[in-house]
Amino acid sequence: MSDTNTPEENGMNPNELYREENYTDQKMGSIRKLIPVTAEGSDDESRPVQFVGSAQVMTPMGAVPLTFALDGDTIGEAAADFAGKAQLAVEQTAKEIEQMRRDQASQIVVPGQGGGGMGGGMGGGAPGGGIIV
Repeated sequence: MSDTNTPEENGMNPNELYREENYTDQKMGSIRKLIPVTAEGSDDESRPVQFVGSAQVMTPMGAVPLTFALDGDTIGEAAADFAGKAQLAVEQTAKEIEQMRRDQASQIVVPGQGGGGMGGGMGGGAPGGGIIV
């Protein structure tokens, strides 16, 4: 997104609005049903209903939210699709986390940049860890 957008470009498009209904089994996650509506708020039959699944996976770093599109024309069909799509989202997230770990591990360390090093860079301390007064 460009920083030169006009206010009209950053606003909501009244022709692309949805009403949202939420469903949950209180165990696995939740499903959002997005019902297209017109600018007046009535159902827009010309656009399809969408279903979006949400879940969390626990990692050593804490809970990671997952969001994924679900197939189906009814909430029951979307619920039946939930487990498979959630598993795909977990696998994709695991791959992305592993890639971030590899990228982080392969970064070149430049003296004087970043924290935690001895001496703190140019003129940051005396040899042997003493302080120059």
